[in-house]
Amino acid sequence: MVATEAGQEQGARGWDPLVRLTHWGVAAGVLLNGIITEGGSQIHVWIGYAAFSLLVLRLLWGFIGPEEARFSAFPPSLSAAAAHLKRVTRGEHRVYRSHNPLGGLMAYALWATLTVVALTGIAMAGSPLSEVRADEAATEYAEEGEYGEHKESQEEEAEWLEESHEFAANLLLFLAAIHVAGVGFESATSRVNLVRSMITGERRRVQNE
Repeated sequence: MVATEAGQEQGARGWDPLVRLTHWGVAAGVLLNGIITEGGSQIHVWIGYAAFSLLVLRLLWGFIGPEEARFSAFPPSLSAAAAHLKRVTRGEHRVYRSHNPLGGLMAYALWATLTVVALTGIAMAGSPLSEVRADEAATEYAEEGEYGEHKESQEEEAEWLEESHEFAANLLLFLAAIHVAGVGFESATSRVNLVRSMITGERRRVQNE
């Protein structure tokens, strides 16, 4: 059973350790690279690699992890998200073992955007192997007298990557802000501390004093 009425399960197991580790690890990476580190710096690049590695691990866990962590537990559905939002506005709340429909959509949006940020960042940062291939290509174009066109093409590609990376990074921060606001609103209205549940793995409804 994926969801129960909020008052029926006081300590439903919500998130396993790997889900919590990847969640907070990715969140820390996004915060550090989005606000603190300098773009293009070595630390920025390595934090990006670490965050993307955690994302890949989380996506893999979505296929082989426990029931609550699997994608099948929170399939993307606009109609289900709209119905959930309608219930919330009416003061009706449920405790979900996995993401609620609206939170699930946000998770997919965040993951997709982070993937774009990571892949464009990796393409910009390059690797020793890509640098060797670039040098070989430059030599080949120089021998054929087309180095100028090759360099111009490279500059256009680099500019496109940089703009795409920056746009996706800003979109990621925007979505993250909406996510935080949504978590705060849902926690307040449902009296289920979603932040604590992502730390402890348990969903406990806050009792009235």
